[in-house]
Amino acid sequence: MKRPANPLAGLGAVIWLAVVLVPVYVMVSVSLTRQDEALGGNALRPPRHPTLANYGTVLDNGFGHFLANTVLVAAMVVGIVLVLCVPLAYVAVRTRGFWSGGAFRLFLLGVAVPAQAVVVPLYLMITKLNLYDSLLAVAPPTAAFAMPVSVLVLTGTLRDIPEELYEAMALDGASPARMLFRLVVPLARGGIGTVVVYASLQAWNGFLFPLIFTQSEDSRMLTLGLFTYVSQFGVDIPALLASVVLSGVPVFAVYLVARRTLVGGLMGAGGK
Repeated sequence: MKRPANPLAGLGAVIWLAVVLVPVYVMVSVSLTRQDEALGGNALRPPRHPTLANYGTVLDNGFGHFLANTVLVAAMVVGIVLVLCVPLAYVAVRTRGFWSGGAFRLFLLGVAVPAQAVVVPLYLMITKLNLYDSLLAVAPPTAAFAMPVSVLVLTGTLRDIPEELYEAMALDGASPARMLFRLVVPLARGGIGTVVVYASLQAWNGFLFPLIFTQSEDSRMLTLGLFTYVSQFGVDIPALLASVVLSGVPVFAVYLVARRTLVGGLMGAGGK
């Protein structure tokens, strides 16, 4: 049966598309504009003399180094989250005890704890461990704050795995560890992919921990690298937006590659 047309839904979709695309257009357009033209012109008007000089300025000011640091921190955060959260979600789903359920609910309280509330204790711990001004000072706290939501996503995915599959492997004499790696991980690829993207974005967009726990340019990440174009005398707006555009390209590429996995993770185990 053919659905009737819904003009209001179409209008809403067009409005939402404009809300999303107009800022992206302005960002790309201004990044191709000279500084004098950007300060005195209309942001919605295409640049009269497009130039790639702003991107050259960004690449010459250590963007590659900042990008490498951010990728390294994101990889460490994803590794920590997966190693800890996948077994934790598996135990929370497969164990029907009071202590496991209580520990799971207590763990989820981390969602309600803002990062600003624990900055001082974390700073003291990091300085005592001699990790200050290093990438190792940023990755563990970022992973810790990504874990509650990651566990929540993974438990939802693992609950969608049919109980009959667990019982079949148990009858074959499979150990819990074998069930985890041979059954749970393959069927939970959608949820794991969602967690990977979520944890990566937490590291990629993180600002507070790099700001507090790092100082030198050697350990600077992309979010702090944007300050390169801000000074007491003004802001290099085109170069700043060019840096933002280059920073968003890897995230967009990851989304294009993992979009089916993300959809599968939102639909449940196996993408059903």
